[in-house]
Amino acid sequence: MNAKIDFKRTIPSYRARRDVPEIVDVPDLQYLMVDGHGDPNTSPEFTAAVEALYPLAYTLKFASRSELGRDHVVMPLEGLWWADDMTSFTSSRDKETWDWTLMIMVPDWIDHDLFATAVDKVATKSRPERLDDVRLETLVEGRCVQALHVGSYDDEAELLARMHDAFIPEHGLRMTGRHHEVYLSDARRVAPGRRRTILRQPVRPAD
Repeated sequence: MNAKIDFKRTIPSYRARRDVPEIVDVPDLQYLMVDGHGDPNTSPEFTAAVEALYPLAYTLKFASRSELGRDHVVMPLEGLWWADDMTSFTSSRDKETWDWTLMIMVPDWIDHDLFATAVDKVATKSRPERLDDVRLETLVEGRCVQALHVGSYDDEAELLARMHDAFIPEHGLRMTGRHHEVYLSDARRVAPGRRRTILRQPVRPAD
């Protein structure tokens, strides 16, 4: 049995400075993913997505350990966010217009056969409502700008505005891809004012 790997410690892009935007290169990473739309605070679809991802992530962890001899720490929840009007993230905060993909990163040694077996195993136990909507996919982001936000999710707008409207153009970059959040704190256990979230935006040269 190999030592348990905590990818938050081994992948540099899972670390960020508080309120200080920085340019990072994010490796291609594999995720469990499920899509949805609407306000995460009120959408049953959002809750159902979370309830599908975690049992599958833990089932894959245990399968990897028992069948492959490779153990890892289950990674935090992450989300891709976008809308027709991206200012809804920095000004209006109109969450009803938001589209999202919820994700949990899994190691690249998890293949589609192991994933399919894990889906079948979860289905025989609790059968989460959105289990069949979960897919295994690699996310390619590359060059990104990111910073650590500490506090309520509703207080992210000021830091996002600095990233989007100041830091990115001042460094000769433009936004591409989707706004990405890494929820280092478990919202069920950590008070809003203490939650730690990496805010990430893929970028490319403005030229």
